[in-house]
Amino acid sequence: MPKAICADRPGGIEVLDWREIETPHLGPDDALVHQTKIGLNFIDVYMTSGTYPFPENGPQIPGGEAAGVVAELGKNVSHLKIGDRVAYTTPNGAYREERVLPAEKLVKLPDDVTDEVAAASMLKGMTVEYLLNRSFKVQNSHRVLFHAAAGGVGLIAGQWLKYIGAESIGTVGSDDKIKLARDAGYDHVINYNKSNFVEEVARITGGMGVDVAYDSVGQATYPHTLSCLKKFGLFVSFGQSSGVIKDIAMGDLAKNGSLYAQRPTLFDFISSKESLKQVSENMFKMLAEGHVKMHINQRYALKDVPKAFEMLMARKTTGATVFDVGSR
Repeated sequence: MPKAICADRPGGIEVLDWREIETPHLGPDDALVHQTKIGLNFIDVYMTSGTYPFPENGPQIPGGEAAGVVAELGKNVSHLKIGDRVAYTTPNGAYREERVLPAEKLVKLPDDVTDEVAAASMLKGMTVEYLLNRSFKVQNSHRVLFHAAAGGVGLIAGQWLKYIGAESIGTVGSDDKIKLARDAGYDHVINYNKSNFVEEVARITGGMGVDVAYDSVGQATYPHTLSCLKKFGLFVSFGQSSGVIKDIAMGDLAKNGSLYAQRPTLFDFISSKESLKQVSENMFKMLAEGHVKMHINQRYALKDVPKAFEMLMARKTTGATVFDVGSR
């Protein structure tokens, strides 16, 4: 029987259990995927910590992106065949050796994208695609602030922003991450634990501020990020690695220059088969043409998820982390 990382109750790494679990029945519109590589994201920690609700039936299985091979298909599925290499992103459920999914949620992988790169980029890469193309259409005339610039999403964003030609300002939490962010393409990098990033952004922009600020840190950077925006700028809060923002107020937007604010999620931007195809193809094109390269800096066996969670929560990871499922 295949195994999975399961949590029966909310908590820290102590609730994570590597155990056998039954694979659901294959429906007529489903596909069975034998998984090969799985990506790690901060939302995976949220899923088992209790930040998000647990399933009513069965354990919580974290994991939001993975790649693998189609092993079986439901009778109604015609756009895939057994043996196809595929990848997907979902809110949770990926940390398992095999998985049944609606076939329309699967993306067939181009020949020039490896399973490892796909597993590291489905959630993070498509997140950058929608942030820079859909939440706000970044142009080469824009100034952009991006927190956690040396993280998995941040390193992709730096490269994408460089390709667009926008002036980019990244923030990091330690000096050793400055070079990573600069190498990814950020024009300016600020260690927010050594410098006041609000003052630095004002200096860099000549007091003008940025057009858009992307913030996945949350409570630790709010409301300071709002002070970095120009009048009518956009604040995009797409994560909360330091904790959920608890004291947001509409008045904060007014006093900082009639700002706009958005709390987007990737899954709203890929809710249809057509939108998933468009977003994923744009992301794969950036990878195939070499404009974006994945920085996979940590690798673990799937059973070692607790170790990976510890490193992630201690902010000791850079770029992407990938789990190897191995042979079953």
